[in-house]
Amino acid sequence: MMGRHNHLAHYARHYSTAAGTKLTGYEFYYKKLGSAKHIVGPMVEQSELAWRILCRRYNAHLCYTPMFHSKLFSDPIHGYKYRSDQWSTNAQDRPLIVQFCGNDPDTLLKAAKMVQDQCDAIDLNLGCPQYIAKKGRYGSFLQDDWDLIHKLISTLDKHLNVPVTAKIRVFSSETKTVNYAKMLVEAGAQLLTVHGRLREQKGHHTGVADWSKIKAVKKHCSNVPVIANGNILYYDDVQHCLDRTGADGVMSAENNLYNPAIFTNSEMPPLTFEIALEYLDICNKQALTRPEIVKAHLFKLFHASLPVHTDLRNRLAVSNSVQEMEKITLELKDRLQKEMSLSKDVVDVNPETGIRTYAAWRCQVIMT
Repeated sequence: MMGRHNHLAHYARHYSTAAGTKLTGYEFYYKKLGSAKHIVGPMVEQSELAWRILCRRYNAHLCYTPMFHSKLFSDPIHGYKYRSDQWSTNAQDRPLIVQFCGNDPDTLLKAAKMVQDQCDAIDLNLGCPQYIAKKGRYGSFLQDDWDLIHKLISTLDKHLNVPVTAKIRVFSSETKTVNYAKMLVEAGAQLLTVHGRLREQKGHHTGVADWSKIKAVKKHCSNVPVIANGNILYYDDVQHCLDRTGADGVMSAENNLYNPAIFTNSEMPPLTFEIALEYLDICNKQALTRPEIVKAHLFKLFHASLPVHTDLRNRLAVSNSVQEMEKITLELKDRLQKEMSLSKDVVDVNPETGIRTYAAWRCQVIMT
């Protein structure tokens, strides 16, 4: 964690700019994002302020907010409740990129202007592959309408006082993927995050991310920073990905939820109950968090132990307060500590993939 503190000091000492200055490309990446290498991705109702505080303690250099729906965020009648439920930050929550989804340039711009003074950039979600994105026509289901995407990006670029960035998925064709990325940069995107999977690669069809297409984007869009996303299971994968793709940084999303210390170089992943208690303490003292969000985090952290301790799983499922969840976590901690002396930390290693299965008290790896 000391490395993170040094990183922030370097960022503050060398990269201050005049208020209101809008930076572009690598100048933006160096001076506003502090040359971030370790990035926590946008996750709906899961990369909230309390989680971002936790991840920054474990060597995350840059965090994204959850994806916000621009229409709901900017709604003149119901927007206040949506924003109060979804959006929060503080003075230490930087560097920070706020992500929106949407398909209307004016609505997207209206929502972005509401938060542009509290973040370092606005990101357009062009990667969500879920059915709700198809139904709402946003995320990866916009990737066939390049004219609309160009207008969305260029509108934000022209009218915001912070840069616009984009998170995308790849096409089956490397050439089409590169041309798509070039179009985004030409429209005004100052940073690209490339998830090396197709729109169809989700759920049981997730498969392995294609780093070669990320490498191709980086090669042909060398004037802007490129962040690689996909296949980051362990700390060692970060440098491996950077070497293979030439990317400027690496993003972790799903695996970060199971191990928020994924960017910390340690022999073993942390103990689940210690991470959970640290997160709950943040929720209690620094960032009040809706119980349903906290619960979702705990289910992921404890997903290897709750199937055994079913009584605690059932109690957690119906709990509606952070205080009750803390009691459940402490009870689980007592049980797991008794188990720890009876088994080893690494239970199995898959000979084909090299993926390690850890004992239930360790943060796990999920193949995403």
